[in-house]
Amino acid sequence: MKNSRLQKTLVRKRRKNESLFKYAMGLLHLWLGLLSALVIMVVCLSGCLYAFKNQFSDVLNRDKVFVTEKPRSRKTPAQIREILLREKKELKSIMIPVDKDRSYVVSYTRDNVDSAGYFNPYSGKDLGMADVNMNRFFEIVLDLHRNLMMGNAGRQINGAAVLMLCLLLFSGFVLWVPKKARHLKQSLTVKFSGKFQRINYDLHNTMGFYAFLMLFFMAVTGLYITYPWVKNALIVSLGGESISNVSAVSSKEENNAFDHIFNDMLSRQKEKSAVQEKPVSLQEILVSADKILPYEAVTTIELPNKENPRFVVTKVNTGNWLGAMLPDQITFDKKGKFKSKELFWEKPLSKQFTSLAKPLHTGEILGLKSIIFYFIICFIGFSLPVTGFIFWFNKFRKAK
Repeated sequence: MKNSRLQKTLVRKRRKNESLFKYAMGLLHLWLGLLSALVIMVVCLSGCLYAFKNQFSDVLNRDKVFVTEKPRSRKTPAQIREILLREKKELKSIMIPVDKDRSYVVSYTRDNVDSAGYFNPYSGKDLGMADVNMNRFFEIVLDLHRNLMMGNAGRQINGAAVLMLCLLLFSGFVLWVPKKARHLKQSLTVKFSGKFQRINYDLHNTMGFYAFLMLFFMAVTGLYITYPWVKNALIVSLGGESISNVSAVSSKEENNAFDHIFNDMLSRQKEKSAVQEKPVSLQEILVSADKILPYEAVTTIELPNKENPRFVVTKVNTGNWLGAMLPDQITFDKKGKFKSKELFWEKPLSKQFTSLAKPLHTGEILGLKSIIFYFIICFIGFSLPVTGFIFWFNKFRKAK
């Protein structure tokens, strides 16, 4: 009896006046939904939590991240470097925030040990390293999100479930489309005054429609980060060059395909061996960078090291209609001579997407407002398998 009811709900009869395409989409939606529900719930819920990792870290380290002193002249990067040198610490990079009430984030080396911490931009006081007690928790959340804490096997299961999610979103949209225009309003609203089953159906149907485009985008960008073949296909579709050995080529190595990058690497090798009589000061580098990129932004200066003989200045440009955080980068040699400029808007579309794939997937691209938006979408993604299963189980329970 039970098997009969199960069969009736899994392979229902085609309704009168129902197209074969819509009937097939209905069965596909049901089968893939039952197969992938648990994994999709785990992926979406872990995504909801991980989206706020940086905000949790800021709250946990609020006494270091934020300063309460009255804004006055901030220490220059050169002054911070001098403070570090007195403690026999060698500055590696410094991040200068736009907000006047936030600390500098500084990385340095002492006795060949790398460290990073916060510095008060007004007093120059070392505020210490970040409290990382929450890191282990977020590592577990990320592991769940990426591979269900099951290594490569989990990664494959996860990937298959996300691919199913893409098909579920498409088939769900087909099922959502109302037969007649007068039913459109009903398909766009949730009737909270109805019975539980009606509310549950409306939540699944309507919320699924509102979220399906963003969920599809998040699923595709997640597959881009996870699978080289998806990455290759997207790069090619955006006008980029195919990566011949996608499993072995990292994002940095992709750039080697371009001749001007190769020439730039040769130039850097010459700079490594060049004798430097008088290194330029950090303040001069910062002033030169502001002349080339004349806008206020979060600025990171990386000092020359064994691998890279140049100063690298990255400014996060938010001067666009969306306020999206788009990185522009310029480099200088050790004498402060301008060497290269890489503006986000001048990159080909494929490279723009490559450089933004992660923040596009996590929602960090627009800051806190997009993270909250992604959280809502992710939570809807988490709820869809729940409301879908309740809808199916009610049919299963009533089947004779």
